[in-house]
Amino acid sequence: METVKLNVSGMSCGHCVKSVEGSVGKLEGVNEVKVHLEDGKVDVAFNPEKVSLDKIKETIDDQGYDVE
Repeated sequence: METVKLNVSGMSCGHCVKSVEGSVGKLEGVNEVKVHLEDGKVDVAFNPEKVSLDKIKETIDDQGYDVE
C-alpha cells in the first residue's frame, strides 16, 4: 500500500470534494481518498500494483482540477 498527498488547485466547495473523492474512490486499487479543501490537498491510499499514480492524477484532472 502506498499513500500520497497531492496538491490540487481549483477545489472550492463541497461539490468539489464529492467529485474528487467519488471519482478517485471508484478506481480499482484505491483504498482511501480524503480531500482537505482548505489546504488544497488530496490524500490517496492505493495499491500501486493495481492503479498508477498517473491514473489517479488523470482522474482528478478529468474532474476539472489541476494536480500540481
